[in-house]
Amino acid sequence: MTGTDLPALSIADLQLLLRRREVSPREVIDSLRARIEAVDSEIGAYLSLDTEAAAKEADKANVDLPLGGVPVAIKDIINVMGQPCTCASKALQGYRATYNATVIRKLRTAGAIPFGKTNLDEFAMGSSTENSAMKTTRNPWDLSRVPGGSSGGSAAAVAADAAFGALGSDTGGSVRQPAALSGVVGFKPTYGRVSRFGLVAFASSLDQIGPLTKTVRDSALIMNAIAGHDSQDTTALNEPVPDYAAKLGNDLRGVRLGLPKEYLIEGIDAQVKAAINAAVNQMNSLGAEIIEVSLPTTEYAIAVYYVLATAEASANLARFDGVRYGYRAKNPRDVLDLYGRTRGEGFGSEVKRRIILGTYVLSSGYYDAYYLRAQKVRELVRRDFARAFEKVDALISPTSPVPAFKLGERVADPLQMYLADIFTIAARPPIAQTVIHKSSAQ
Repeated sequence: MTGTDLPALSIADLQLLLRRREVSPREVIDSLRARIEAVDSEIGAYLSLDTEAAAKEADKANVDLPLGGVPVAIKDIINVMGQPCTCASKALQGYRATYNATVIRKLRTAGAIPFGKTNLDEFAMGSSTENSAMKTTRNPWDLSRVPGGSSGGSAAAVAADAAFGALGSDTGGSVRQPAALSGVVGFKPTYGRVSRFGLVAFASSLDQIGPLTKTVRDSALIMNAIAGHDSQDTTALNEPVPDYAAKLGNDLRGVRLGLPKEYLIEGIDAQVKAAINAAVNQMNSLGAEIIEVSLPTTEYAIAVYYVLATAEASANLARFDGVRYGYRAKNPRDVLDLYGRTRGEGFGSEVKRRIILGTYVLSSGYYDAYYLRAQKVRELVRRDFARAFEKVDALISPTSPVPAFKLGERVADPLQMYLADIFTIAARPPIAQTVIHKSSAQ
């Protein structure tokens, strides 16, 4: 196998070559760098690359570790000490992380090499990666279309063989939706299964870090490395970490799969609906029992998500004031002018929109009507899912109601963009798996 062929490999296949000493970690880094240089000028998946640091890590890599010598791209909202962490925002342009996120420490313990920071919608707020203040990322399958978001850079890098695997973050679909639109695998772990320490917060009760990979097995291998308790994150679950790869390959005989009747309704693209129906029929033919279930509070999910997520974002982003780090407005008249101009000049339009909405629902007179009511409905959604899982082992649904859409097609209409976040809230661990590839990234 030549060096130019290496980036097309899955993580599992790359591991075999590394452990057999048929290729060295340094050769892997060099081949991946060459691939990025060849394709990323068109795709725009990466915001920064520290090839020198990665090469030094590769020279010391222990290939007998679980992910020994495997490069992993990192969404630029996760702190890697000494490297930029911009959140694709002018507010943090030029900022370099002063510490490592727990997932970075765990990846390195498993032998992986963090390599490159990928593009995203600013502060992870968006569904197309068009809200980045740095650049627009394009879908590798069709450069006129979006890769999804907010982890669009990570998804596009994996889809273009410009990364073996990547980390993203998911608040309301930001790992799963770009995985679906870019034709890769995306997994959002159960809330608390992966530490959020070192992830720049958007909505703290919803944020999770998850892998984007070429195969389900690769996602399992990364999860084996990054999952587990962390004393630096009070929301991290203190439970044993299963071997995610151990049960891969089991057949579907006897597995009960639920098909929520509310999910294949008006508004779902015909191609998406046909693909899901075909996948359901195939799983049924392989022995799975298909059971129709009902999730009646689904119709409230988007409203609940956008009340809770924007409220938490309003509080979390208050820290970006120009005093401690990040962008600072020039020649302020006073402290209030510093705060106002720094935030006004540093944040993009979608971030401002969500801060305003979140501040509104938390304000006096509206807190009970919106925020507390949304929390109550969130519990109703959770109970719906709990009842469904009394009957089934897993649920089947489309990740996104539409295929990859054209660049610029929805960015001017926030409501259309928000509809891509339809399946969230219930704190269950969803995975996005491609069931069909269509031409023009559809």
